[in-house]
Amino acid sequence: MAARPEGRTVALVTGAAQGIGRATALKLAEDGMLVAANDKEPSAELDALVEECGGIPAVADVSRPSAVEEMVSHIEREAGPVGVLVSNAAYMAMGPFLEQSEDEWWAQIRTNLCGTFYLVRAVLPGMRRLGRGKIIIVSSEWGVTGWPNATAYAASKAGLISLGKTLGRELAPESIFVNVVAPGVTDTPQLECDARDAGIPVEEIKERYAAESPIRRIGKPEEIAATISFLASGGSDPFVGQVLQPNGGTTRCWA
Repeated sequence: MAARPEGRTVALVTGAAQGIGRATALKLAEDGMLVAANDKEPSAELDALVEECGGIPAVADVSRPSAVEEMVSHIEREAGPVGVLVSNAAYMAMGPFLEQSEDEWWAQIRTNLCGTFYLVRAVLPGMRRLGRGKIIIVSSEWGVTGWPNATAYAASKAGLISLGKTLGRELAPESIFVNVVAPGVTDTPQLECDARDAGIPVEEIKERYAAESPIRRIGKPEEIAATISFLASGGSDPFVGQVLQPNGGTTRCWA
C-alpha cells in the first residue's frame, strides 16, 4: 500500500484495469499524483497496475451508489480527499434498438451516466474541503454524433456531456473545474464489442475505423490519457464545461 502522500494530489481513476483508464492512471502517476485505481472487481491486471504506478487499489462497482461511497471513504482514510476524479468506467452493448432488452439499456445508463453522478457526489465534499478539484468525465465521440446499434451507450455518453457542461458552470466558482473528454475510436478491448456486432474480426474493425479517419488510424489510449492529464493540470483552469475531442478529425465541432 502506498504511503499517505505529503502534498501529493490524490487522483481517482475508474475503469483503470485496461485501455484508457490504465493509460491514464500511469500518466497521472508520472505527473506526480497518487493514483487510486478503480475497477469493478479485483484482478491480476489491477494489482499489476497499482504496483506499477505506486498507487492504491479502489475496487467498486460504480453503478452501485453504496459501493462508490464506501470506496471514496476508503481512499480518504488511506490517502486523503480526492483532488482529481477521472470518471472513465464504462459498459457498452451493441445491437439493433428493438433487440436490446430493457435490462441491457439500464445497465449502460447505470454504469456510464449514473456511475458518474455517484462518483461526483461522493468526491465533491472532499474537494470542497481542499478548496479545489478537477473532474474529468470520459464520454465518447458517439455521445456527440450517435451511432447505429449503440443507442443506450450513445445516449448515456451524451448525458455525460450535458452533465459535464452543467457541473462545470456550477462548480467553477469554487475552483472545482469540470470538463469532458469525448474520444474517437480508440484501440482498447471495447472494440471487441464493435467487432461482434459487425460480425468481423477485431483487426478488421480497426482497419475499417482507421479508413474513416483523416489520420488513417484509430486512437491510442496514451493519447487520450495525455488529454486527461492536461485537464487535470493547473494549466487547464480556463477550461470550464468544455468537451475536448481527441478523435483524429472524424468529428470537428460540437454541434
